[in-house]
Amino acid sequence: MPARARPGLPVSPALTIPRAELTERFSRSSGPGGQGVNTTDSRVELSWDVGRSAVLTQAQRDRLETRLGARLVDGVLTVVASEHREQLRNRDAAARRLVALVAAALAAPARSRRPTRPTRGSQERRLAAKKQRSATKSLRSARPRRED
Repeated sequence: MPARARPGLPVSPALTIPRAELTERFSRSSGPGGQGVNTTDSRVELSWDVGRSAVLTQAQRDRLETRLGARLVDGVLTVVASEHREQLRNRDAAARRLVALVAAALAAPARSRRPTRPTRGSQERRLAAKKQRSATKSLRSARPRRED
């Protein structure tokens, strides 16, 4: 279902960005596109003010500002889409891109690896295999005995 048919952009079951907080700007796309490239405003800039959003908790806002700090300009996250020739498809692409960015930034950090030790059995099997390989190789290098 297209994103514009809903009252907002669903990021997660607990978070939906309301359409009222989003700002869309249209401009002409650069690059090839035939006759319509200089006449249609198909490029879409979708902006969301993270700093003033009413749907975010303070923890979510802090996490977004920390992880997206380089992409935020005065607390506003802007996403641009101009890969399609139609404005409607670019609007959908920009909405999907914004949702993916916010969802990735809000995701909980991965748990750190808990170091484990090899079991005694696995250590013994490894050493036994090493001895077997060593014996095999030493037999290969042994010179045949001369029979008198």
